[in-house]
Amino acid sequence: MKKLMLLGGLRYLLPVIEEAHKLGIYVITADYLPDNIAHKYSDEYCNVSIIDKEAVLKAAQELKIDGILSHAVDPGVVSAAYVAEKMGLPFQCSYEAACILQDKSLFRKFLTEHGFNCPKAKGYDNAEDALKDIDYFNWPVIVKPVDSAGSKGVTKVEEKADLQKAIETALSASLSKHFVIEDFLDKVGAQSSADIFTIDGKLVYPAYSDQLFDKNAANPYTPAIEIWPASMEQNFQDDLTAQLQRLFSLLGVKSGIYNVESRVCSDGRAYIMEVSPRGGGNRIAELQDMATSQSLIVNEIKKALGMSLDKITAPKYDGIWCNYILHTNKSGVFEAIDINPEFQKKHIRDIGLIVKPGDKVAPFTGANASIGTLFLRFETRQELENALNNSASWMQIRVK
Repeated sequence: MKKLMLLGGLRYLLPVIEEAHKLGIYVITADYLPDNIAHKYSDEYCNVSIIDKEAVLKAAQELKIDGILSHAVDPGVVSAAYVAEKMGLPFQCSYEAACILQDKSLFRKFLTEHGFNCPKAKGYDNAEDALKDIDYFNWPVIVKPVDSAGSKGVTKVEEKADLQKAIETALSASLSKHFVIEDFLDKVGAQSSADIFTIDGKLVYPAYSDQLFDKNAANPYTPAIEIWPASMEQNFQDDLTAQLQRLFSLLGVKSGIYNVESRVCSDGRAYIMEVSPRGGGNRIAELQDMATSQSLIVNEIKKALGMSLDKITAPKYDGIWCNYILHTNKSGVFEAIDINPEFQKKHIRDIGLIVKPGDKVAPFTGANASIGTLFLRFETRQELENALNNSASWMQIRVK
């Protein structure tokens, strides 16, 4: 029986565990939090810090694993790539490439050096050096940790006097205590966040979405709604697909899933913002699988274990799909979510609650502060937009 190690223990791993079990695979989940939910569903739990690549390697060797993934778990990606390389196991890319992709500062440097569309950006490990460069950037700027996901520690800074506070916020959310400052790119339309798939370095499954935000949220840069297919003009999608293919060729990538964020900006150019060799958070791969009748998750499992992949092609969507991130903008105790039964029957394809009645909830500062997700399906974009504009008519989140 093949052994698959999954780094992390979050709820996002449950569909991976389920699909792996259907394939007859023995699943080991690993992190330093034994009470995490995924460990209740795996076959074995390994207590190890997933950011300690040497410790993960030692555990993987002792357990004689056949494959490793850090699906939707950003902190474990570099360790997974390292273990795969040391043990000769399949992975999306080399350890060196994973280090570039996972570090926002290194990634911006790589994009700039190779002539990609890229904002002016610079990485730092202390506030003093950054404040000396205050006139280097075109203001406003974005300050973010080089190694965080889910919009944690990210701040848009309009005034130079506010830079110090934004740096402190970024450092508090960074494991490596490094941050990057970059020009704020004024986007046109919605940003995209979607999972894509390569086979032998060729991008065979390009995907784009509309990622929308709640301007009233505690952190207005945390994604609140994701819609497939994207409203982005096709010529920009084609340009991004070509840019991604060139990036993958330069990095010498192999087969696997990637989460990609991109946007079109007011200068008329399309920008790759982030590329991570893992499935995205917020259950992105699950929704895309449901919407396209393909399986990124199954193929990612098979890839990790060196098994033959199912056929995978450019996605075609069965209707208009929306990943609605349930959240509240106040602190309190969660009571219930009330959904109109008729609306639920017609449009809701999945309800994934993370909290239960009586749990404390906090304002929406990042993906880790969500209440859960709804997968919605509509026949037309207009139907969806009407529902989003009138969400109070079909849903109430009760917090006391």
